[in-house]
Amino acid sequence: MKHTLNFILSALMLVVFFGQAAVVEAEGPNDPAPVLYPEEPNGMKVLFDNSHGQTAGQSDWVIDGAFSDFADALAEEGYVVKEHRSTVPLSLGDLEGFNVLVIPEAQIPFKAEEQEAIAAFAENGGGVFFIADHYNADRNFNRWDSNEIMNGWRRGAFKDPAKGMNAGEKEAMAGVESSDWLNEEFGVRFRFNAIDNTIGDVIVSSEESFGITEGVSEVTIHAGSTLAVMNPEIAKGIVYLPDGLTESENKWNSAVDQGVYFGGGIEEGPFAAIGKKGDGKSAFIGDSSPVEDSTPKYRNEEHGEIKRTYDGFIDADNGELLVNMVNWLAEQEDYQTFSEIDLPLDDSSPILPMETPEQSTEPETEPWRNPAQGYLWYDQSTFADGSFGSEVDPPTEIKYNIDTPEVVPIDGTPFEVTVTLTDMSPGQVIENAEMQIYLDGGKAVSQIQNEDGTWPSNYGYQSIGTLKADETGQAEATVIMRTGNGASEGNANIRLRLGSGNNVFTKTITLGTQSFLMEQSEGMFLIAG
Repeated sequence: MKHTLNFILSALMLVVFFGQAAVVEAEGPNDPAPVLYPEEPNGMKVLFDNSHGQTAGQSDWVIDGAFSDFADALAEEGYVVKEHRSTVPLSLGDLEGFNVLVIPEAQIPFKAEEQEAIAAFAENGGGVFFIADHYNADRNFNRWDSNEIMNGWRRGAFKDPAKGMNAGEKEAMAGVESSDWLNEEFGVRFRFNAIDNTIGDVIVSSEESFGITEGVSEVTIHAGSTLAVMNPEIAKGIVYLPDGLTESENKWNSAVDQGVYFGGGIEEGPFAAIGKKGDGKSAFIGDSSPVEDSTPKYRNEEHGEIKRTYDGFIDADNGELLVNMVNWLAEQEDYQTFSEIDLPLDDSSPILPMETPEQSTEPETEPWRNPAQGYLWYDQSTFADGSFGSEVDPPTEIKYNIDTPEVVPIDGTPFEVTVTLTDMSPGQVIENAEMQIYLDGGKAVSQIQNEDGTWPSNYGYQSIGTLKADETGQAEATVIMRTGNGASEGNANIRLRLGSGNNVFTKTITLGTQSFLMEQSEGMFLIAG
């Protein structure tokens, strides 16, 4: 994967340097889609779908948001990378000129005509990459999750894909038909299992994976699913989870059924797989966590809060695998099935009765909770400010800063710390700001002096008082702090939070003495010299 690591490290350095994401303007499906152009083109193009709820809930699966590490790595490989935006069904014409279609964790079901277009694209030589998640990852509360959408049928509702929906939802579902589509066209089904925090380290050899697993020894899964290989002639697993998985150790905490179906290993089905479809190809992975990064672009469309996404692309060998899969998808080969070439075929995966369309059941009534009042998954006019589809820019982000001494004393000597907030609304008041200094591992070592000059008896988060913005939107508070409770020379962190769990700013600081700082500086000087 040429230049990818350097590219990602450079991007991370930029994020650290600037400290804040770029200002995002209101965008929707009718706005121009972003495009990444490579410095050294390889003559091929990749299209990322963003027309099926890919920004619903906490997801932000767009090439300039939380899928940007993946998209940037593909551009480094030489691909032109573009986002697909539309308010009308995906058509074969939309895919013309592209070599690979990436479908990130869809939340809005594909209409039958869209399924036909995707299958025809692959049949005619295109590559399709399906990225799913675990069962019940229904981010927009429409009763469909990505696995059901990719498969073509909804669990416990095969006879009625709009089961339980109101009139507005049923209208939005027009053209959606239940079928065993993914199995019939691509030879796999995404399972409904939900496996958490596990390493996929059963890797098919590079010789049996067309080189895709070259350099890949571990792939991570964080609440995701596996696949069932239904037709080994056209589908093959390349990454599996280990044997011996149990419900107590490996099941996602919020899974609505047993979560682990066959104890891991080969019978649980591949976590990542590839397929041959006519003149084209397919690829599959059962979790979005290995693909995403921690730079979401949009606000949550339900309530407008800032999204938190996982930095999974740079975990383990995730990025290497994903880019290798796209490279394989982009190259046309003239065989139609795996049995036509010298490649060992998989056995068909075992299937539980509840995994078959007609016998499937819905373990719990969906959606898993009621959405916020007024939010309608099918009506973008109800989306929160700053979300994809909203016509209103997101609110201005408050910026935070903490000033401390260059070396924070560890001998109990009091010192001043100044907290500054900018870009607040004039007159805005914050009363729940708390701050602490802690060591690596989380041990709290600081106290904040009370207004009457006394000190608290405990260590940890303590109030810094009321912050009120002036007419320019700036607020400032200076407090007196001291350290103790086992504080020692070296690095520590100072963190500001607004209420329990809402961490807004963290800064690395140095604990020690002035002589400690001089020793550190001299050491750096010697190394540099």
